[in-house]
Amino acid sequence: MVDLKFIFSEAGPLASTIENYRYRPQQLEMAQLVANTIRDNRVAMLEAGTGTGKTVAYLVPALLANGKVIISTGTRTLQDQLFYRDIPVTREALNVSLSVALLKGRANYVCHHHLDRTLKEGRFLDRQEVSYLQTISRFLHTTTTGDKSDLPDVPETSPIWADVTSTRDNCLGSECTFYNECFVMAARRSALQADVVVVNHHLFFADVWLRDEGISELLPACNTVVFDEAHQLPDTASLFFGESLSTGRCLELAKDVLIEAKISVLDFPALSAAAVALDQVTRALRQGIGKEGYRCTLRTIKNHGYFSKSLSDVQDALLRLKDLLATQKERSEDLKRCFERCREMLSILALWNSETEDNYVRWVDIFAQSLQLNITPLSIADVFRNQVHERKRSWIFTSATLSVNGDFALYREQLGLPDADCSSWESPFDYSKCALLYVPQGLSDPNSDDYVADVVRASLPVIRANNGRAFCLFTSLRAMREAYEMYLTEFKRRTPKIQLFIQGEESKTELLRKFRITPNPVLVGSISFWQGVDVRGDALSLVIIDKLPFASPDEPVLAARIERLQNLGVNAFIEYQLPQAAILLKQGAGRLIRDETDKGVLMICDPRLIAKAYGRKILGSLPKMRLTQELSDVKQFIAEIGDRHTTEPLSN
Repeated sequence: MVDLKFIFSEAGPLASTIENYRYRPQQLEMAQLVANTIRDNRVAMLEAGTGTGKTVAYLVPALLANGKVIISTGTRTLQDQLFYRDIPVTREALNVSLSVALLKGRANYVCHHHLDRTLKEGRFLDRQEVSYLQTISRFLHTTTTGDKSDLPDVPETSPIWADVTSTRDNCLGSECTFYNECFVMAARRSALQADVVVVNHHLFFADVWLRDEGISELLPACNTVVFDEAHQLPDTASLFFGESLSTGRCLELAKDVLIEAKISVLDFPALSAAAVALDQVTRALRQGIGKEGYRCTLRTIKNHGYFSKSLSDVQDALLRLKDLLATQKERSEDLKRCFERCREMLSILALWNSETEDNYVRWVDIFAQSLQLNITPLSIADVFRNQVHERKRSWIFTSATLSVNGDFALYREQLGLPDADCSSWESPFDYSKCALLYVPQGLSDPNSDDYVADVVRASLPVIRANNGRAFCLFTSLRAMREAYEMYLTEFKRRTPKIQLFIQGEESKTELLRKFRITPNPVLVGSISFWQGVDVRGDALSLVIIDKLPFASPDEPVLAARIERLQNLGVNAFIEYQLPQAAILLKQGAGRLIRDETDKGVLMICDPRLIAKAYGRKILGSLPKMRLTQELSDVKQFIAEIGDRHTTEPLSN
């Protein structure tokens, strides 16, 4: 029998292998519970506060269990950290010989077929894109994985990647000329043979979707599934158990048909004409709406007469294209795949127009350049429960934020797993000494027009006292941009040493890199910076949150779920909206203290946190840090923890 107490002790193998290892009783307790869950093929939901060491806590029993393990993460960052750092170190400490595979989505791998076609087409006008294309071509002859993350010379945000990688839509599968050389298939074969496979949540659910369709089994059969960053699962699952169709997807089909028509069917000009027609009506659909950053239900958008007519035009163009592709599809594998894509899009449109399924909400997402039709399940509980009970294996869900004050009711309900074993451990960090919670006085109502200006005004003296080194996190993109302009004006005028960054001006990875190495940085971000972001040490010692992160009740999916709960006699605010907000706030607050030596201030500007009973309930779910509403206390705390970059605060 494995002696976990010895393994996790200060005299054990982990201590002798892992740098700066410390024994933590919470970590040992979690590891013992994971081991029991694996042994008994049960389901466990485990919440472990920052610093518990949950990764090693589940890795040790999983690697010692002598069975196949899938570890699924919410982000590629954690995926890479597990594969390249955490698993090798833990495997070395335990002295076990296990094969490990890293499996990413197909968009992360260079596709031989699409690279070859793009090189032959030679349609690029941008000199930089041509240069990147040549770099990728050379990379193809030296790489063994084809993983684009191994090629930093080509920016992750470069448009060229879309032309040299495949999607589920345009992959030719076993009919591809380059099938035996395919990097995606090589990664899958490696995963099938490995003892441990590291994936992400999107890829896991893609496999579930494929298996349900009877098409393929992407991931190997396994004995244990571990979901790290498991708080993201309900939203990710909703995407995969629903359907969507974007104007971008239609435009991509039109482009691929045009390319292939020039290569394979020059004698059939009607096909090119049909592709051009699809392109035109699709662009007209998006352009006719006008708005951007807007979401609405099918019921609302149907009142927009232009939308209904334009969508009908797109459907007619797809039907025309499908009929023509049916006559030409045998002339190339690409045309055959285009035919299948066209047929699938028409199927989604038929489902969108049917409105026969009560458990789904139909809604539209309008972006700057595109429009997306969505069919989203109101609950994924039944389908997810079926996956869990499909065969006997252990399921482990872990995150720093799964409960509200130790209550897992919402999370259990969302996944349809009422009998899951639930345990929670608070962070071993002493928040009463290393962190201060500041809720400023005198702010207006969070729904008022002046609220963003109030937040900026209240936060400026704290940012200056702390010499920047701050995340300013907002609950909406509109508020983020509005605040950024105010900060920009104020810092230029009075505090030019502050270096201001905003989400979206560069990739998240590049923004974080610059933030870490820049003196006096301030990063203004929205929800994507509330979670999965890890900045340790001196660079970040102030996190400012504008208000409690209640999702807008106008959000189509949320509104439909609220209506459904109310029809069932459930108080949707107490049972659904409040726990959701509390869990997301815990994620945002968790950006502050990432290491036992970190110290800093968490500033939550929302007066409801103190004034409302529900606010105090949310407050109780945060780490137990000292609370103040006085700016003088904040400045004193900052002075006490010591400024690590300058000896004096920046000018007030």
